Amino acid sequence: MNDRSSLIEQLKIDRPPEVQSAPRWLWWVGGALVLLAVAGVVGWLLAPGAVPVGVATAQFAPADVTIGPGSILDASGYVVARRQATVSSKITGKVVVVAIEEGQRVERDEIIARLDDTNARAAVAQARAQRAQAEASLTAARVALDNAVPTFRRSEQQLERAVISAQDFDTAKASYDAARTGVDVAARAVEVAQAALASAERNLEDTVVRAPFTGVVTVKAAQEGEMVSPISAGGGFTRTGIGTIVDMDSLEIEVDVSESFINRVRPDQPATVKLNAYPDWDIPAHVIAIIPTADRAKATVKVRLGLTTKDDRILPEMGVRVAFLASSAAPATEQASAPRPLVVPPEAVQASGDTGVVFVIDGGRVERRSVRLGTRIAAGQVVLSGLSPGTQVAVGDLSRLADGVEVRAD
Repeated sequence: MNDRSSLIEQLKIDRPPEVQSAPRWLWWVGGALVLLAVAGVVGWLLAPGAVPVGVATAQFAPADVTIGPGSILDASGYVVARRQATVSSKITGKVVVVAIEEGQRVERDEIIARLDDTNARAAVAQARAQRAQAEASLTAARVALDNAVPTFRRSEQQLERAVISAQDFDTAKASYDAARTGVDVAARAVEVAQAALASAERNLEDTVVRAPFTGVVTVKAAQEGEMVSPISAGGGFTRTGIGTIVDMDSLEIEVDVSESFINRVRPDQPATVKLNAYPDWDIPAHVIAIIPTADRAKATVKVRLGLTTKDDRILPEMGVRVAFLASSAAPATEQASAPRPLVVPPEAVQASGDTGVVFVIDGGRVERRSVRLGTRIAAGQVVLSGLSPGTQVAVGDLSRLADGVEVRAD
């Protein structure tokens, strides 16, 4: 019995004391803390640091930066031709000769193209034949009248002597009146035939296209074999014009001036023009007119300027910079208020025509600011307004910058 009890005791398995399990909410809290820690680390690793940029300081431009002495206002514009024309024929027809090329100078009434005149010549021949027929009819009517006159005169005499009856006289008079009327009708028919011939000859002349004024060909629009129509372009190779001619003596400048500064511009005011293609060439000019209306969308007023100098280098649609000069008639306060331009590196400006954007550095962050631009010179980009002297601006890849972005000097 004792042996059996000892054997049973040996078969027992000793169990460790039970460990009390932790509450489940503690596991949730722990998991959340771990996730927050991981998110913080990832955010810190992925967060962009301060953008490295170059730093430049806006400084006063050199004294010779302005386009002309005494400049009180700068503006940009284009060379335009006051007199230009897209020349076409007066009739629809097939082009057989084009006698112009781009850049060619033509004189007034010079032939620049010819249309197929086969039908027009046939119409002229027909009109001449009809005029000849009308003239022959007039000749026949006059002969008939000449023959009717003696007969009518004898009838009058015979009626006075009572040799013929009144009825016979009336018959002779009717023949005479008909002959005289026939002459009038035939004369009018000749006039109609003459007018028809003139019209046919005019149509024939219209197959020849001539230059309306002296100028230079800028566009050659039609080629031999194409159809040209002055009314509207059709399908296929139908053209509306032969070419474009520009009177180079009519070139002038058109600029858009901000309506805030239009009070500084007046008719006959002197100005200086610089072509973008020739930035070192000063061209004297003067204000022709201020167009009496404003552009609501751009808040500008268009100003026309005449060029004192004529030169082959000045071409239509060229971009220009204009400096309006202080004239003796300008008030002294206006001359004193002329803006003093600044200069910054070109890499500090996102330019768009005569305006642009710079990023001003303030307290380690940038502020986007719009500026008005002048010409680009060796010292950098001229800024006419929007910056103050000594302002620090970012230089470099400006596409990475926006309002409030943190930057560091590179």
